[in-house]
Amino acid sequence: MSFEAAVHAQAIELDRLSLEMCAAAGSGHPTTCMSLGHLVTVLMFNSMRWSPDYPDYPTSDRLVLSEGHAVPIVYAACAKLGVKYGKDPENRRALTVADLKNLREANSELDGHPNPMEGFPFFDAATGSLGQGLSVAAGLGEAAKIDGIDRRVYCIIGDGESREGQIAEALDFIAERKLTNVCTIINCNDYGQAERVSHQQSAEVQVKRMTAIGFKVLEIDGHDPKAIKGALDEFAKNAGTWGTPIAIVAKTEKGWGVTGMHGGGWHGKPATGDALAKALSELDEKRVQLTSSLVSSDSFEIQPPTELKPRDIKQDEMIPLGEMAKKFDLVSALQSGRMATRRAYGVALRALGHVNDRVVVLDADVSNSTYADMFKKDPALANRFVECKIAEQNMISAAAGMSAGGKIPFCSTFAKFVTRAYDQIEMAINGGANLKIVGSHAGITLAADGPSQMSLPDISWFRSFSTVRDHRGNPACYVLQPSDAYAAYALTHAMAEYEGVCYMRTLRADTEFIYSDSTAFNLGGFEVLNEGRDVLLCASGYMVHEANKALDTLDKAGISATLVDLYSLPFDTDALMDIANQNGGFIISIEDNYGGGIGSAIADALTGSGDAFTLRQMHVRRIPKSAKTPDEVLAMCGLTSGDIVKETMKLLQVV
Repeated sequence: MSFEAAVHAQAIELDRLSLEMCAAAGSGHPTTCMSLGHLVTVLMFNSMRWSPDYPDYPTSDRLVLSEGHAVPIVYAACAKLGVKYGKDPENRRALTVADLKNLREANSELDGHPNPMEGFPFFDAATGSLGQGLSVAAGLGEAAKIDGIDRRVYCIIGDGESREGQIAEALDFIAERKLTNVCTIINCNDYGQAERVSHQQSAEVQVKRMTAIGFKVLEIDGHDPKAIKGALDEFAKNAGTWGTPIAIVAKTEKGWGVTGMHGGGWHGKPATGDALAKALSELDEKRVQLTSSLVSSDSFEIQPPTELKPRDIKQDEMIPLGEMAKKFDLVSALQSGRMATRRAYGVALRALGHVNDRVVVLDADVSNSTYADMFKKDPALANRFVECKIAEQNMISAAAGMSAGGKIPFCSTFAKFVTRAYDQIEMAINGGANLKIVGSHAGITLAADGPSQMSLPDISWFRSFSTVRDHRGNPACYVLQPSDAYAAYALTHAMAEYEGVCYMRTLRADTEFIYSDSTAFNLGGFEVLNEGRDVLLCASGYMVHEANKALDTLDKAGISATLVDLYSLPFDTDALMDIANQNGGFIISIEDNYGGGIGSAIADALTGSGDAFTLRQMHVRRIPKSAKTPDEVLAMCGLTSGDIVKETMKLLQVV
């Protein structure tokens, strides 16, 4: 029996299963799956080096399905191969053809789009929000390159999807970094959801575009087993040369094998009843036409992954900031009593790099402002620094891929520019990525650069994830706002130790020291800076300093205030409510961003307590403009220490 006949037979079997499982689910995208039957067969049954018994083995070749709605074709292949799956790594079971009928059910691991956290470890990341998979693949490739692992990463992208800007970011990234261990495969079936794709996404233009970017492009018939194998073999020979990367443009047919389902009109629509019976009958005829009824679809031998070489992972105790300052000639900064939290973050990164081999740093062309360049400038760490340029979406998804490759990625950029990657961050959270995001130049105290550079809705957005439990049962994201350098330094270390997503804001301006190396900072914690009895002031980040200034004036007015540095969301609500009760139930929240941040978190805690409290929220209530100093913009937005005093006296009805 020829290789070609076996591939045709297996591809047709996978197409049949895709049709049947989508029909059972009552939803899905079988025609997209049928355009990929041959590609998936050659990849998973022949070209990839992996083990169905250990689908997430650290050196296995990986398949990232950026075209996530086509996941039934991969599930079908996994069922034929008996791939182990399940949420508990110690009790995985082999997927069977019978299990496919559970596609998209609430209690099934076969989710509607790829997601390893739902119990399908063949995948490395959640995909399906189109345009992100190639960046994930690039991150996997980068992690393997850093570790010297002979891993190949394959990524399947839809032609309609390829118009997403992030695809261009990822292609640039792969070409620039010469990631020849990543194989970009464009599935050119000519159709999107509503109609044909643009000519700009045609196979002809795809070849020209990727050639211009710096790829060697192989254009093939995506239903020709010999052509597919030849292209994948050429990629395999080129992998690890770190020269010119290879991309494959595969011309395919949506709904291949079933005449009535070709082209448009069937996207997201499963065939049922007579239409399903007719489709299955046509596939039977196609099998006889291309092979014979006697050809086996199971005559393949999968190459195993290379053996993982044991290596020691360094994970030592963090060096205190005071000691690091001596190493990096920052003693004068410490003696001055002031340091920007962004700078402390850079020092912390460098310290982390030396005590934890898994830490990698990604930045988006602002490393000299975020201070991530302190990591890059260290010769011992430079190979673990990844410059992503001005492409924040690619940076976040690539970091998710590096996380899947065993790394602890820290992503740095201006907090305002993090907003460009909100979708990518959410998908990383869905997929269980161990991602650390640091946004510098945060809040209105950026002043002179104005609102186009200020992050103002970010706390509200990230805070929404702090109210959700992730697949591990922990907050889906911790939101951190250190008020001084010692807090920023310690919280960077705490982020590295936590398995999950964290977002930390850092400031451009130097701020006075409040703490020392002896202060312990924990995710979910807060610090009581002053104890009073009349009112509780809860502030974060820069606003802790403004609130601290207000204490003296309040004291002179006979008002005894408690000040809490609420540096973490979520926080210990019971402990904070106890403090509020000790202050007469009067609370003021103070933050330098739009509403929905710490004030809303406190309001939720108050509502849940059932006790009587009075809360006033002080936050940015107008669109700010540029000003020469932080004090000017704080005055513009009613957030100076004087404003805090006025709001407190108004709350307590003090004239």
